[in-house]
Amino acid sequence: MARSPGAELALLLLGGFQSMVDDVHGELAHRGHPGVRASHEFALRAIGEGADTASELGRRLSVSKQGAARTIAALEKLGYVEREPDPSDGRLKRLRVTDRGRDIMTLGASLFDDVRERWAAHMGPEQLEALEAHLARLVASRPSSVEAAARLHEDLGEVT
Repeated sequence: MARSPGAELALLLLGGFQSMVDDVHGELAHRGHPGVRASHEFALRAIGEGADTASELGRRLSVSKQGAARTIAALEKLGYVEREPDPSDGRLKRLRVTDRGRDIMTLGASLFDDVRERWAAHMGPEQLEALEAHLARLVASRPSSVEAAARLHEDLGEVT
């Protein structure tokens, strides 16, 4: 059966995303952060931007509360987030990104920039900038890239 050009494009885009993520994960593991997943990065960013409960994190990432709870447990185990008592409601625990969590977010961003620079060197900076501009226009009306990527991992059944 012949492949659909649209399906082929979707697989190429997914492959490009996964290639970047795999490069960054490998370097993070090499630098003392084994076990980090792309969903962890998305969750840390959402928590840093105010998603400080499992329910809010689930809403922000378009995943179930249970999926958010699994991600939170993994982030706690890795030392990237902590739960703190809510000052106004002792029953609630609020999420907070730790210093280690902020460090990995900074390192991860830098590593993604490194991958981008390698791609620019391979394909040419002008072509990469044109590709980014086209993709930005194509997805302008879509949810944020963090939400979309988190949904992708939930759709593909990524386990945290």
